[in-house]
Amino acid sequence: MLLDNTNKRILEILQNDGRITNRELAKKINMSPPPTLERVKKLEEKEYIQKYVALIDPEKVNAKCFTYVEVTLVRHGKKPVQRFMESITKMEEVLECHHITGDTDFLLKVVNKSVSDYENFMLHKLTELEDIQHLKTLVVLSTLKQETKIPINEG
Repeated sequence: MLLDNTNKRILEILQNDGRITNRELAKKINMSPPPTLERVKKLEEKEYIQKYVALIDPEKVNAKCFTYVEVTLVRHGKKPVQRFMESITKMEEVLECHHITGDTDFLLKVVNKSVSDYENFMLHKLTELEDIQHLKTLVVLSTLKQETKIPINEG
């Protein structure tokens, strides 16, 4: 499925307002509601749209400590990497996990209530995983920009 200008516009609009009604969306793209809905459904089926979410204010839910954790594994074979990936995806504190190149193997974005809660997470969950050789923690002091909107580029 190639993205035409209308589908790109739909994705742009939905990234800004996932709760927009089909009628409002149709008006914004100058199309009637039925074909607009069909386009959105097709974008969902083809997984251009993976899910709809609410963005929560971290302060209001006591999520005050964000860290980035560089993880280096002892071994880099298929089984150790898969074992780590399976384990890390089950930890609710881990918001993001990226398999990366460079001096480390994975980069995690972790959220906790406090630095001491992060310490507890690190000591009792993260370091308990097999195959971890080294961790490097970077504590977020403040956030200047945080965006969820992805630029829509040519297919």
